[in-house]
Amino acid sequence: MLDTKDFTLFENQIKFDLKGFIIKLAGYWKWFTVSWIVAFLIAYNVNIRKEKIYELDTTIAVKEESNPFFTSNTSLVFNWGGTSDQVQSLASTIKSRSHNEVVVDKLDFYLDYLKKGKYYMRDVYGEVPFKVEIDKSKPQLLRTLISIKFISENTFELSAFFEDEQAEIFIYNTNSSSKKGVNSGTFTKQFNFNQEINLPFLNIRLLKDAFLGNYVGQEYYIKFNKFDDVVTRYRGIKSSIDKNAQSIIKLTLEGTNKNRLVVYLNETVKTIIKAQLDRKNQFATNTIAFIDSTLLAMEDKLKDNENELKNFTKNKNYYQINTGGSQISAKILAYEVEKDGINRKITYYNSLKNYLVNSVDFSKLPAPSVAGVDDPNIAQNISKIIDLSTERAQKPYLVKNKKMFKDFDVQMEALKSVLLENIKSAKASLEYDLSVVNSKLGQAEAEMSQLPADEQEILKISRKYDLNNTIFTSFLSKRNEANIVKAANLADVHFIDPAKDIGGGQIGPNTKVNYVLAFFLGLFIPLIAVFIIFFLENTILNAEDISKLTTIPIIGIIGMKQTKSNLAVFEKQKSSLSESFRAIRSSLQFMYKKQKVEGSKTLMLTSSISGEGKTFCSINIATVFALSEKKTIIVGLDLRKPKIFDDFKIKNDVGVVNHLIGQKTLDEVIQNTHIPCLDVITSGPVPPNPSELLIGETMDQFMSELRNRYDYIILDTPPVGLVADAIELAPYADVTLYVIRQNYTKKEMVNLLNNRIQREELKNVSIVFNGFENRAKYGTGYGYGYGYGYGYSYIYGNYSNAYGEDERPKTFLQKIKRAIRKG
Repeated sequence: MLDTKDFTLFENQIKFDLKGFIIKLAGYWKWFTVSWIVAFLIAYNVNIRKEKIYELDTTIAVKEESNPFFTSNTSLVFNWGGTSDQVQSLASTIKSRSHNEVVVDKLDFYLDYLKKGKYYMRDVYGEVPFKVEIDKSKPQLLRTLISIKFISENTFELSAFFEDEQAEIFIYNTNSSSKKGVNSGTFTKQFNFNQEINLPFLNIRLLKDAFLGNYVGQEYYIKFNKFDDVVTRYRGIKSSIDKNAQSIIKLTLEGTNKNRLVVYLNETVKTIIKAQLDRKNQFATNTIAFIDSTLLAMEDKLKDNENELKNFTKNKNYYQINTGGSQISAKILAYEVEKDGINRKITYYNSLKNYLVNSVDFSKLPAPSVAGVDDPNIAQNISKIIDLSTERAQKPYLVKNKKMFKDFDVQMEALKSVLLENIKSAKASLEYDLSVVNSKLGQAEAEMSQLPADEQEILKISRKYDLNNTIFTSFLSKRNEANIVKAANLADVHFIDPAKDIGGGQIGPNTKVNYVLAFFLGLFIPLIAVFIIFFLENTILNAEDISKLTTIPIIGIIGMKQTKSNLAVFEKQKSSLSESFRAIRSSLQFMYKKQKVEGSKTLMLTSSISGEGKTFCSINIATVFALSEKKTIIVGLDLRKPKIFDDFKIKNDVGVVNHLIGQKTLDEVIQNTHIPCLDVITSGPVPPNPSELLIGETMDQFMSELRNRYDYIILDTPPVGLVADAIELAPYADVTLYVIRQNYTKKEMVNLLNNRIQREELKNVSIVFNGFENRAKYGTGYGYGYGYGYGYSYIYGNYSNAYGEDERPKTFLQKIKRAIRKG
């Protein structure tokens, strides 16, 4: 278990890591800027290259409409059913394959009208100056752009490109596709408008729209698509039932062309209305068809009877013949009409029985009233079985539930059983009535047999004619009644708000979403990259990183220089950077005093590797000592890579090397600078044996002479991580400053420093944190440098050494308080 102290340390560790990560993020702000610019440019280009998507809708109502001519006195009995389940069924029908096949085929929506846009092929249905008339029985080129270019007002150029010698063709009448041999390359030929185009792969005719102006020079494209693919796409139409009004259905369709959406939505409703009305009229239609077939046969019988009567009365006095038997004839005619009615009922029942037993489709059954059957139960059951049969025929395109078909079959079987029982009992009654009528008819015919032969014959012929004429007239009346009922029928589906393009309706592409995604991608991609770099990279990012790696105190924190040369303190003596070096000077004086160093004081600066700023720090620390009127000298002891002379505009012709090998005296190698009280000894020519020069007796004499002449000696030495020269020079230094540069020095280099100190190769070491840039406050001018240069180094440098490692304030707030108390 972690105690409170451990938890506090763990919490501080997290804070330090978070701060380092934030500093790293700030250092890569350009990455985020570029990433956002690129992401938003990509989003913009994606948005302008996407075709606009629109959504239009239409609203319909389902309401049961009663027929104004269908009353209790109507002899034809039609049961129209109700609308209790029509709304849900209609919503499903609109999305069905069979319904959309009818609409797509009627509108020829498998043909695309296109025009080349800046970024994509634009659907221009309703905007083209021509219409394509398709021969659906002949092949059409499938899925290939066919160019239509206007050459003149009456001529156009048709062209198509074939990649190989086989082209896919499609015949819409049979809904079948196949391959057709063609010549690879571009096919081009000119045609006139209204001219039939009969090609092996294309059979159409272009009808020009004379009202759309002159389009000479314009180029359009047409493309044929597979019928089933187009139907599947339009089955995506949305049909939603209003929750507040269950009889209201809203149809919604999405697409890239609003003209096409308007036409399809309105046509789909018109198709639904026609189909629903046809279904509603099915009973009347069947009845009219039955009557028409009966009337056709009756008409022939009437003509035969009329001819027979004419032939018999030819050369005879009809009025002398027809004198005595009219009453008997009328009686017989009445019996024969009654007998015919009974026979027609029996015939209808026999036909209905055979139909029920042998058929599965009952949608063609006529109304029983045409045969004189007025039993309401039979009429109602026949209406139900017709309705069920019609509905079941549509179900395979609406549902895939086998249980649904089974339920329909059970209902129809039940109705069939009821009807067969009704037929059986009705036929028994009719057969009895027929025997009674036959008996009466026999008695009347016996009375007629007493009349003269010619009179009997003329009465017989007249009676047949009158019988057929009566039946014919009766059927005509029933047919007219059925037509009136059918014509007066109203559909249960009505337009409330037809589809119309009134502007707007755009639903895509959603450009806002793309820009939001671009923002987050532009943020997260560099964020992840920096996150990876942060954990893979092993550089010092802040003072806390140093504190976690070593117990060596930080004597000062140096910010970024704002001058071209390394003489930052001399050129800007009141800058925050200068204050940072003055703070280091104060800390060094305190350390010399604590170590009881009298007289000349020696300071050595080194680092882990080249490029960490030890020469920059050497020059400016020496400058602050010189500006306080202390005789100061900088000695360039980096014999392998000399560079301290450039900023003072002096030459490196002679230097330490020349003196150590005895070529030059000390006075000859000392060079004055333009900074008062500051001299420089450069390293001189690069020797073949730098280390050997630094460990000889000459070096001891050299340092002794410098102590006699100067108050402060600044030794600019090589990096200890690369060569051992600085270790050889360490005994000459009273204090050693180890330069660490932000975002440059590797963390493992600090472990190297720890090892040097443990082996006592370096003593009295303090750390200078160079190149510090607090990006969280970057751009605040003087406050930035002063707060993190002078103040921070003052706290860490002066007070940490004054109080020692154990007495140093533990929190940043305590450090601030102590700094304020100190003055």
